[in-house]
Amino acid sequence: MNRLRDLTLGARFALTGGREGWTRTLMTAIGVGLGVALLLATTALPGALSARDARDNARNDYGAGQETPAAADTLLIARTDTVYGSDDIRGRLVQPEGDRPPVPPGLSALPAPGTMVVSPELRDLLKSPDGKLLRERVPYKITGTIGDAGLLGPHELAYYAGSDSLKGHKALTANRIDVERIKTFPDKKPGEPIDPILALLIVIIFVVLLLPVAVFIAAAVRFGGDRRDKRLAALRLVGADSRMTRWIAAGEALAGSLLGLGLGTVFFLIARQYVGEVTIARLNVFPSDLDPSAALALLVGVAVPAAAVGVTLFALRGVVIEPLGVVRTSVPRPRRLWWRLLLPVVGLGLLIPMFDKGRDTGFYNQTQVIGGTVLLLIGVTALLPWLIETVVRRLGGGGVSWQLAVRRLQLNSGAAARLVNGIAVAVAGAIALQMLFSGIEGDYVKSSGEDTARAQLVVPMSSNLSKAEQERRESNLKSVPGVTGTTTLGNVGLHTPNPNDQKYVEMAVGDCRALREVGELPSCKDGDVFVAAGGEFGGDGAAPGAKLLFESAWVGDRKGPETPYTVPRDARTVPARADPLGTKRGGLLATPGAVRKFTKISVYYTTYVTTRPGDGSAADRVLNAAWRDDPFTRARALNDVKTATKFSGVRRGLYIGAAAVLMLIGTSLLVSMLEQLRERKRLLSSLVAFGTRRSTLSWSVLWQTAVPVTLGLTLASGVGLGLGAVLLRMVGHPIHVDWPSVAGMVGIGGAVVLLVTALSLPPLWRLMRPDGLRTE
Repeated sequence: MNRLRDLTLGARFALTGGREGWTRTLMTAIGVGLGVALLLATTALPGALSARDARDNARNDYGAGQETPAAADTLLIARTDTVYGSDDIRGRLVQPEGDRPPVPPGLSALPAPGTMVVSPELRDLLKSPDGKLLRERVPYKITGTIGDAGLLGPHELAYYAGSDSLKGHKALTANRIDVERIKTFPDKKPGEPIDPILALLIVIIFVVLLLPVAVFIAAAVRFGGDRRDKRLAALRLVGADSRMTRWIAAGEALAGSLLGLGLGTVFFLIARQYVGEVTIARLNVFPSDLDPSAALALLVGVAVPAAAVGVTLFALRGVVIEPLGVVRTSVPRPRRLWWRLLLPVVGLGLLIPMFDKGRDTGFYNQTQVIGGTVLLLIGVTALLPWLIETVVRRLGGGGVSWQLAVRRLQLNSGAAARLVNGIAVAVAGAIALQMLFSGIEGDYVKSSGEDTARAQLVVPMSSNLSKAEQERRESNLKSVPGVTGTTTLGNVGLHTPNPNDQKYVEMAVGDCRALREVGELPSCKDGDVFVAAGGEFGGDGAAPGAKLLFESAWVGDRKGPETPYTVPRDARTVPARADPLGTKRGGLLATPGAVRKFTKISVYYTTYVTTRPGDGSAADRVLNAAWRDDPFTRARALNDVKTATKFSGVRRGLYIGAAAVLMLIGTSLLVSMLEQLRERKRLLSSLVAFGTRRSTLSWSVLWQTAVPVTLGLTLASGVGLGLGAVLLRMVGHPIHVDWPSVAGMVGIGGAVVLLVTALSLPPLWRLMRPDGLRTE
């Protein structure tokens, strides 16, 4: 009861201490509130991403497909996804087969043929001048918008268009058009479990993002430390004992933290209203998605006030508060190093047993990983005060501004350490994460094999096209502004006649220039046939003189007859070459003259398009031309790399969290710096009144920030590199340091502090006015 009484008394002092007390409490509440807002957002992030995934699953149409028989409750659906500029657009053509078809989430009814229902973002794009080229590719009449339940986020570009041309889907599918029949949404097969290494990465991300928040909250509850010492001495003078005084101080911090909880909740609710306007790494969510779970919100509500009390009592553990003052104002006892080193050593001890486990099932213990990582990063906050105190004790000399800064740091290095601790922890965690990402990226981000130097787009064409139709379409592509060249290759399937040992053979058909894209030809003329050796597939039964059968073509919804073919005995064998898509196919290479008499075979044409460098709209014009010839086109741009979907999602989540933590770092540093300047208002005014130049004082503030920031970032770099090396060994990857990325992380941390320092200069100049000496 006595402790509760003391806490209550301290809270009363914080809330009824006049302007000075309210200002101090409000500064504490703002610092705590910013941290609480980010904690609430972070605890809501997994739920937001889960809600996003749930909406994606609810509208999924990949599943049963053609095996479902036509019925009154079935729907034909064609995927017409496309890209506009750098934005992905999800498109679907739908046609009901009865009067009870399934309706996708977010729609009240299926659109009629020739009309479409679009996402709000796509509607705005199509109506804007920027959507002029896209309107040619998506020309349907807009009759409604897709509701939130049918979209991943408010900025997704998506549409459902009605069609009456999807009947006879077997023939369409044979022609490489992706049309399926479904009975329900969702229509999905079970997903794969998450990779253990990605699970480890997610755990580390949450630790790295949340720990700086905790450090900032711990620093915020100690705002006003110098003035608090005077108040505590006054309490001792009127009869309070030392223990009671410490608990009263904890009560003041408790009041600020409770007010901070309220402010943090308000900050979170305000920020949530605008979260839909923010897109990070192509990912955004609806405001309603950011809904922290009750259990996690309760945990934050209990942990923050408890931390405020605990941090205050811990900070005062070695302080002797007497009626005539606080012993802290004398030369402090040197900080002990041994227990500060113990934290990272124990952290390493927890992580080292998990070295070189790779992707073995259950290769790590989540609690052990979290504990080891937290101890290593907390080691930064424990070592930094000792490092700053040790270094600044040996500093001296220099100009007036430098001496003022050094003397201030020597008198109170703890405040400087608190100012920098959060940024140091964030940088250390960021370096470790960057090393881990760089090390495992090769497992999830691979070269696609596509050669964007040889072609920038690929336009697949339907089979059963006549040669004249193929040439007409290629001519249309050549005439597109910005196109510098096209290369068309036909593809024909053959197989050996023996049904008991049937081998598949591919035949590429094209002129000599086109065939050189898939084979290294010594010489070539129309009528030649070559055997491509060394391909990855399609060449087992290809040899001069071999007897083969052309695979039957579709006639309506039935297969036509097979046509025999004999490989010319004078066909030359040439090395196969990877095409622009990265496929190195074997089999036969035939010029048009060699297959001209085979009029019944089904040739599947693919055109590779090159565009003028620097023409950003050329790709969209090519896609529009391909769509005009075939609304079901699978035309697309080539890409050098392909990224695993889950890895990409984890990386996007990191970007969102890192951006939020960076904002907290900057804002909290500014609040902390303003509070320190406010405490020194009278001192600054006195120095100016005695003739000290304002520029000298400004430079002293910069030096007071630069010295601890430099030491903090140096320590953070060492700890971050060590943690990154440990994490790479845990996942069985060699240790590799991406020095430019490390320098970038350190530079970002330093830039944030320099920006905050620059923003604090105008308030500093105002505090230097002579009226700062006024007192009552």
